[in-house]
Amino acid sequence: KRLLVNTDESVQVQPFEENGYLARIDFNPTVPHCSLASLIGLCLRGKIQKNVVERIKLDIVIAEGKHSTEEEINKQINDKERVAAALENPNLKEMFDSCIRDEE
Repeated sequence: KRLLVNTDESVQVQPFEENGYLARIDFNPTVPHCSLASLIGLCLRGKIQKNVVERIKLDIVIAEGKHSTEEEINKQINDKERVAAALENPNLKEMFDSCIRDEE
């Protein structure tokens, strides 16, 4: 069974500024109170930043109405300072690194 955290339809890409793109990803946490929703968003951001070479502005959000604290999580995963602060936590950083690690 697939969780459908994100689908092709949940990703929108359009030209942005000179030689860049704006990508918006709406993802669905597994349940409305998913405790890993922030980590899912951070991992999506990390994996894309690691693998996309073009200039890109990412807007990663929880699909509307899919999480009880979506507004707060959306702020966290789209704010550079909050992302940096979250990744200073050694346990979170380890999980993040594990999620974005390329399969060999």
